[in-house]
Amino acid sequence: MDVEAGRVFREAWIAGVRKHFPGEPKAGYVTPWEETPGWERESAAAVCRQVREFVRLSGGGTSRLSREQRGRFVATCWIAQIHHRIEDPKPGYVADWSELPVWQQETDADIFDAIERASDQR
Repeated sequence: MDVEAGRVFREAWIAGVRKHFPGEPKAGYVTPWEETPGWERESAAAVCRQVREFVRLSGGGTSRLSREQRGRFVATCWIAQIHHRIEDPKPGYVADWSELPVWQQETDADIFDAIERASDQR
């Protein structure tokens, strides 16, 4: 597992939840990396690698994607990881973009941006 990639994702998730979640988020939403379940860490690392590769293969074209397109990409990659790692996931775990709460859509877009910024610094 690419721990660095997973941490980039998780730290962006936590920052996004703290910024966009209305009220006090559930403890599991802001659990530090070290306490995050293994399947979730592996999923975070995988999605980060997918975003990095998408940015690389797009040759900078991702900078022209809308905020919604950025967030949708993260959400879709995450759903694929859920299906990969959980036999019978709860419907909320695999909800389509349009069914996600606004705070989660905003957080997913923030995650894309954080991964893109981190990729630029590499």
